[in-house]
Amino acid sequence: MKARPYLVALVLLVLVAGLLVVFRTPGGDPAQQQRQGTSPRDAVEAGAGAGDAYYPTDGNSGYDVQLYDLAITYDPGSKQLDGVATVTATATADLARFNLDLEGLQVSAVQVGGQPAKFAQEGDHELVITPQAPIAKGRSFTAVVTYGGKPATIDDASLGRSGWQVSVTGGAFAAGQPHSATTWFPANDTPRDKAALKIAARVPDGWSVVSNGLEGGVTREGGWSTFRWQEDTPLATYLVTVAIDKWEIVRSQLPSGVPVVDAYAPGTSAGKKPIQARLPEVLGFLETKFGPYPQRAAGGIWIADQIGFSLETQTRPIYAAWADLETVVHENAHQWFGDSVTLQNWADICLNECLASYSQWLWDEHQGENLDDRYRREVDEKRGSSRFWSPKLYDMGQGNEFRGVYDKGIFALHALRKQVGDEVFFTALRSWTAQHRDGNASWPQFEDHFAKASGQQLDGFFTAWFHESGIPADQYLLPGALRR
Repeated sequence: MKARPYLVALVLLVLVAGLLVVFRTPGGDPAQQQRQGTSPRDAVEAGAGAGDAYYPTDGNSGYDVQLYDLAITYDPGSKQLDGVATVTATATADLARFNLDLEGLQVSAVQVGGQPAKFAQEGDHELVITPQAPIAKGRSFTAVVTYGGKPATIDDASLGRSGWQVSVTGGAFAAGQPHSATTWFPANDTPRDKAALKIAARVPDGWSVVSNGLEGGVTREGGWSTFRWQEDTPLATYLVTVAIDKWEIVRSQLPSGVPVVDAYAPGTSAGKKPIQARLPEVLGFLETKFGPYPQRAAGGIWIADQIGFSLETQTRPIYAAWADLETVVHENAHQWFGDSVTLQNWADICLNECLASYSQWLWDEHQGENLDDRYRREVDEKRGSSRFWSPKLYDMGQGNEFRGVYDKGIFALHALRKQVGDEVFFTALRSWTAQHRDGNASWPQFEDHFAKASGQQLDGFFTAWFHESGIPADQYLLPGALRR
């Protein structure tokens, strides 16, 4: 995510939570369940929360989602959304009951394994599901949830609006961090549970739909059009988007053959096409620093709204009306850092934002700027600014996740580069993205990775820059070639 300049020191969004999910029951009757090693007495109720210390009720335990298969209908006139979500997952415990996260929409029916299941909506976002029989650990299951209503928007005093938003052009789009998915479909809303995605979105003729991944066919019937998208590369729920408008669509390919789909809301194409046209150049440059482009599709969604951020929605970032070329660099660096390699906990947010922000400096260096001179000049300018140096960059505390990572984080990574040297720095970044591709990782793992790659004892460096507040001592502030 790249925040609008006046929102750079932002605090993280409110959290959602939940218990569990979905599935197809392994057999019909209790006797068969007992033969398979599970009985109602043995099974447990999956717990709310996936284990993130900052947001302990975020996501759910007891299962792992493989696929969200979504069929939605949205009428921009009435703002009504109706959906059927088919969730395929594997139980990681013997389960008697489980939850999904869903906010602001009403559920009318749930099936687990093709059989009606009991359900209740509790609190702000808990969809509690009780199948007819317990589900055995290791079993693959499906749950089908039918739901509808007018999707909610999340309002946060610091970050502004996120989740499902009605556009100034009359359409709608979903974007937000760390949450937006559960305002329009039921999900296990934690970055730890990445899954594939299929969407069939039905809208009145004249409107069109853009989402993540590869574009599918379009069917039209009775004054309605259904648009299909598919993303087979697992993605975190906050990186899922759907955007409805009267888009101007431009299709192309990267030199590698990766398909590119760019979408422009009414009134945006004249100013934004020249920026988006440089996407192949930007991705080609980023590949030289971070390794092969890790996604199967590319592009951008240019909305007409002055929201407070642009977001790295996987394969196809959403850009606010103010976004510029620097924003394109930032959001596409996230396709490596945040999308392909996804954080384990929100305390690890520097893995996303520090690295994407430093990519902006790398781009400026590519254009001819001397980063060492820039670094020394800006450090001198900010030496007396306690506000600039005070944020911690790792384990910064709930509500402080977006403080420091967009500016101090850039300095920290440039200092790390000078501490270990260019060859080690960029080789380690490329091996990091390769080793953790399509998975999750933590900041402590990143520190260990660089210590091993460099052969240096980096504890003091990482403590000064990432674990502590305040300006680092000169030995860490001006390492290597930065020391005059």
